[in-house]
Amino acid sequence: MAPPLVYLLSLTDTGAPDIAGDHISLPPPLEPYTLRIAIEGASPITRNGSLWTNVPVRGEKFERKKFREFKLQPFFSRTLHIDMPIALPGTFCYYITYNPLPSLKERSEPTKPSGAAKTGTHWFTVAARLSVNSEPLALDSLSCFSVVSKWLGPVEKWDGYMKYIAEKGYNMVHFTPMMHRGESNSPYSIYDQLAFDPEAFPNGTEDVVSIVDQMEKRHGLLSLTDVVWNHTAHNSLWLQSHPEAGYNLVTAPWLEAAYELDTALLEFGNHLEALGFPAELETKGDLLKLMDGVKTHVIGALRLWEFYVVNVEAATDAVIEAYILGRSGSKRIDTAEYRSGLSLYDKAQFLIKNGLKGADSLGSRYSRTIDPEIGAAFLTLECGKPDPKNVEQVEEAKKALIYNRITYLRLDSNGPKMGKITRESPIIETYFTRLPKNEITAKHDPKSLALANNGWIWSNVADFAGPKSRSYLRREVIVWGDCVKLRFGDKPEDNPFLWQFMVDYTKLMARCFHGFRIDNCHSTPIHVGQYLLDVAREVREDLYVVAELFTGSEYEDRRFVEHLGLGSLVREAMVAWGPGELSRLVHRHGGKPIGSFRQELVVRAVTASPIHALFMDCTHDNETPTQKRTPQDTLPNGALVAMCDCGIGSVMGYDEIYPKLLNLVTEPRIYYPPPEKIDETTPGIGKVKSLLNRIHTEMGKDGFTEMHVHHEGEYVTVHRVHPKSHKGYFLIAHTAFGPGDHRGDFNPITVTGTKAKVIGSWTLVADGSEEGKVKVLNHPDYLTGLPAKLAEVGSPKIEGNGNTTTITVPENFPPGSIALLETWIPGTDGESLARFVTSGAEEAFANTSLVDLNFVLYRCESEEKDSSDNQDGCYNIPGYGALVYAGLQGWWSVLKEVIRNNDLAHPICQHLRDGQWALDYIVGRLEKLEARGNKGLAGPAKWLKERFDRIRSVPGFLLPRYFALVVQTAYTAAVDRATSFFTEDIQEGTAFLKGLSLVSLQMTGLMNSTSLWPGKKVACMAAGLPHFSYDYMRCWGRDVFISIRGLFLATGRYEDAKEHILAFGSVLKHGMIPNLLDGGRKPRYNARDSIWFYLQAVQDYTKIVPNGIELLQERVKRRFLPFDDTWFNYDDPRAYTRESTIAEIIHEALERHALGFEFLEANAGPGLDSQMKWEGFTVSVKPDWTTGIIKGGSQFNCGTWMDKMGESERAGNKGVPGTPRDGAAIEITGLLYSTLKWVTELGKKGLYEWDSVKTSEGRVVTFAVWADLLKKNFEKLYFVPEDPAEDSKYSIKPELVERRGIYKDLYGGGKEYEDYQLRPNFAVAMTVAPDLFVPQHAIGCLEIADEVLRGPTGMATLDPINKDYRPYYRNSEDSDDFATSKGRNYHQGPEWLWPTGFYLRAFLTFNPPNIETLQQINLRMDGCRKAINESPWAGLTELTNKNGEVCYDSSPTQAWSASCLIDLYYDAAKIKL
Repeated sequence: MAPPLVYLLSLTDTGAPDIAGDHISLPPPLEPYTLRIAIEGASPITRNGSLWTNVPVRGEKFERKKFREFKLQPFFSRTLHIDMPIALPGTFCYYITYNPLPSLKERSEPTKPSGAAKTGTHWFTVAARLSVNSEPLALDSLSCFSVVSKWLGPVEKWDGYMKYIAEKGYNMVHFTPMMHRGESNSPYSIYDQLAFDPEAFPNGTEDVVSIVDQMEKRHGLLSLTDVVWNHTAHNSLWLQSHPEAGYNLVTAPWLEAAYELDTALLEFGNHLEALGFPAELETKGDLLKLMDGVKTHVIGALRLWEFYVVNVEAATDAVIEAYILGRSGSKRIDTAEYRSGLSLYDKAQFLIKNGLKGADSLGSRYSRTIDPEIGAAFLTLECGKPDPKNVEQVEEAKKALIYNRITYLRLDSNGPKMGKITRESPIIETYFTRLPKNEITAKHDPKSLALANNGWIWSNVADFAGPKSRSYLRREVIVWGDCVKLRFGDKPEDNPFLWQFMVDYTKLMARCFHGFRIDNCHSTPIHVGQYLLDVAREVREDLYVVAELFTGSEYEDRRFVEHLGLGSLVREAMVAWGPGELSRLVHRHGGKPIGSFRQELVVRAVTASPIHALFMDCTHDNETPTQKRTPQDTLPNGALVAMCDCGIGSVMGYDEIYPKLLNLVTEPRIYYPPPEKIDETTPGIGKVKSLLNRIHTEMGKDGFTEMHVHHEGEYVTVHRVHPKSHKGYFLIAHTAFGPGDHRGDFNPITVTGTKAKVIGSWTLVADGSEEGKVKVLNHPDYLTGLPAKLAEVGSPKIEGNGNTTTITVPENFPPGSIALLETWIPGTDGESLARFVTSGAEEAFANTSLVDLNFVLYRCESEEKDSSDNQDGCYNIPGYGALVYAGLQGWWSVLKEVIRNNDLAHPICQHLRDGQWALDYIVGRLEKLEARGNKGLAGPAKWLKERFDRIRSVPGFLLPRYFALVVQTAYTAAVDRATSFFTEDIQEGTAFLKGLSLVSLQMTGLMNSTSLWPGKKVACMAAGLPHFSYDYMRCWGRDVFISIRGLFLATGRYEDAKEHILAFGSVLKHGMIPNLLDGGRKPRYNARDSIWFYLQAVQDYTKIVPNGIELLQERVKRRFLPFDDTWFNYDDPRAYTRESTIAEIIHEALERHALGFEFLEANAGPGLDSQMKWEGFTVSVKPDWTTGIIKGGSQFNCGTWMDKMGESERAGNKGVPGTPRDGAAIEITGLLYSTLKWVTELGKKGLYEWDSVKTSEGRVVTFAVWADLLKKNFEKLYFVPEDPAEDSKYSIKPELVERRGIYKDLYGGGKEYEDYQLRPNFAVAMTVAPDLFVPQHAIGCLEIADEVLRGPTGMATLDPINKDYRPYYRNSEDSDDFATSKGRNYHQGPEWLWPTGFYLRAFLTFNPPNIETLQQINLRMDGCRKAINESPWAGLTELTNKNGEVCYDSSPTQAWSASCLIDLYYDAAKIKL
């Protein structure tokens, strides 16, 4: 039994679906499945967060307003999963409530707690489970046939029509309303919503239920009816009892002006001859004369402007009275907006904004006025405070009001809008129904008896009869004089009778029919539609609901679909104005492109969905092909629709070639009796339509979801295929938008790897003459079509030539012809092929090591050349370029976006169609690597070869799909295998943490050009790719030991960590480890900080690795002699003759630094460093025993990580370091203290045999004393107090301070102002030695850095206010600029990523260990999450320019950039929430 399906929906930090689109449509729950919501465990929305959804518990019914709560339990390194069982169709939504994260400033200052917030509401629909006689019917198999119910005649005659419809291959019938019709006889003007047409259904509901049941059981037809909620027939009897159900002058007083205009127009029309106007309009002159009369006798006489304007005299008196009595509303206006000297227009605008009442709706005449108190406040501003005795002042106030042109106080500031009058006869269809006066209506207010009629208005989804609309007054409504518009209000309580009446009507419809078509949906208030559909779905759970929307907006369409749970939107092919537009519509509704990327998984990612279409060749209320095109176009238009991968439909009369759209209201005839059977004699296109509809149903049921549409001249071709079996149907349609009998220009069609067989070729012969039309239209009793019949035409010529098939249309193929072919791919069973290529990968990779996986997944260009004797490199895709890796990650970085976007036009797809070189490369590469001794690659190489060999025979157009499937499967298996070596925290961690951890694999591999040892080949860590990837530039001591905790220790790669520690320990010299290892051959000792990062890494190893303390007793052979600075080559007899334990190496490093040293680098000169001046080759370190700090370096070298040496002769900066950082760098001081404290604790436990060092004066200093000395002096030396009054407590020169509340970067540097620069290095010290810092000082500094240094991904390397700040690094620049030429500003402002990890770890250290702190941290990793996901290198870059801008000279993936964030996750995992 297959496991239950899970649909995975990931959310962003705003709670929105993380999809590339807007609409989510889930499949029908034929079997219940799970919707799994995934949220990052430390997302801000998890802070006191809850997800609320109205998806019901399985077994319970849906209640729209009943939301159940899922508490979001934050978890920093995990993804939260919320599983919702989907067992019901319909529309559902969710939202999230949470407490927003405060800013850091708010956290550090006492403020009110942040209030609750709510995300937007997000919707998804679940399709209805349609079935015919218990057999499931997919929405894409739907073939719907519309009939006008009243033209079918009495119900006892319907069965023949239903049989005819079913034989034509339709499986659903759409009925216009069957209810008791109103006076106009329109099906949509319903007299009684609770009674069926008594003439057609003498037994009422019983007859309807019976025929619907008979349709399904006998003929396999479902039923769908229009529901009309917007209006009722103008003569509906129940309106007389309930006029409040409509918009009248009591319920909608704003319509008074429109009613007066409507009445006046009718009255004018009744007296035309008496007034001297023509009663019959024969010329344009008659119309113009009539319009003059409308202006004079209607519009002018009505004085419509009085509905818009203020009664100036009355308003003035009220304002003057309030002014004199001192009732000023000055506190209610913004007096800052007023100033003396305003123009009259501006004064009027001031009054409109502040004091106009009644402007929001149109009321009675002069219903708009000025708030007297606001008017009084205005007069006070204009004239000062009132003096009642001063008559002149009062008169001046009146004058001010009058001359300030109160006439501007209209809805439109330029004057009143008089209402648009159309150029039509005043004898009009009225906008209002006037109920008769009788005993029933006499009980009501006379004003309630005039009800607004409904109608049509373009692009208006608002209530166009509501208080803010002027559509009735402007005569914008294309009115339906037989329909009264219904007024629901906002809730059932606003109109209890109407809501209950419509509930009863809706329940009746749901009981009788399988589906609804919502009439006039775009004008149906959404809340009304929701309420009534909820009622309907209580009656029929799997109600299929469709609508035809005319919102003019995709957003509005989607809003209706989501809020109402619409299963489909009606679309129509007849709107196309030419073959090109028709092909576009077919393409839009046709399915995915052939060869699309897809994979059926047990856990499927939710993706954006197109809104499902019910694509009609013609609808019941639009013109026929004979009217808009030609009768002959009926066949190709209908055939093209039938080929689409969506629901399709037609209307009675289309297949029969009706000559014109029939009038639903006035047409008295009924449909022609149906034929007994469908054969060659059947008029119209019924026979071919039957075939096409059955093929459409088959394709929808079996999943023919892929399609190719081609347009050429008058031709449109469609090839629709099954993505697994690759069987298909091919349609050639010669459209007939205009008359003619020509073949037209159409080139032969060539399909690759595909065979074809003709099913049939037909054309439509129809008499479209005027005589033929007249004869049909004048038939006395029946509705019939034009004389028309199908004729067979010559079949297309099919020629096979090797792997290709050519299809040529015959010479006799006139407009209106189609050819239908069946296609298949010989020897290709896509389903079994897909199963094979996705099987066995886990077993194939089961014996691979991490080194093997480095070869399988990664290897940049230089690494690949290194391992192939410079023979091979990364693959180059024509039109795209070289992949960044030779391994699978290189391919996957391209393919994942191609798959995500289904981008079949991408160069990689075309390249694969052109040939199979990519397959050869992937397999050949692994086979060569295996032959060179990498035996662990045998399994992956064999698996890939077998899979690629199997797909080599598929046609080129399918190769991209199967290639991607193989690569994705192999890539996933390799990543899963790699992750299995990592710790449980990573295996169960977020995708981001897993991605960071894979950088460990990316950076660590075997190299021919270098290793950790001169005579032993082992995997070694690269500092970054591709810049630091091979030979002596690969292994950097500083980078390795900053990275080792995250990439090796936190991931569980303990042996790799140990190997690197031993290797670098073996080359200790001068008490330092080398900056550049060079496999121990020519190590370079110029980094003063590397040894301290090394010692910190040893400390971390002993604390993290089980029994890690044993590392201290590991013995390692020494490249140089202990405590001896003599240089000799690695093959010198003295090399590797002495041994030391790691503990001894630690002590030697501490002892040498306690003594201090100065040496000239071995091999100093241009051969070692072509940029450095001679003075720079001297490396010195000297302890300061008054403070405990260690100083070192000079202005001629750069011995910390900020190590950029000037290189530009042109700018004069060659040999001048950008950032010498001589003196005591803050991170070195912190690392020194951490080491001293650690060895002191080890000594106390008897795990370290030394407890002290000797100074150069011979004084013994214990580690504890040294550490205490540092702690005593640290704040004094490094902190810059917020308050200058405290400067005396610290080592401060106020004139050098540019920012306070921070920690200096240095102490005792050669350029003293550089000491005071704010850089991110303090965070390293805070992380490893937090007890050196005063917590409040540390928190304040972290907050400042958050504001001024932290970028989207990295930390600015220098405070932006500093004069040396230059945030754009361009190493290629060779200008006259001393600061930036040749990239000297590498560390003078550009934003480096590795300090971000230390900054966030420091943030974690000095803030409360709670979820809020973790969420603040998580928020600050957003940029890094996005960066690693988007980078083709699948890593984090070395640095960016200002504000995260791309730095093109940066190494695109750097070891420490990823490792320091893994460190953060490791620290966070230890917090117990």
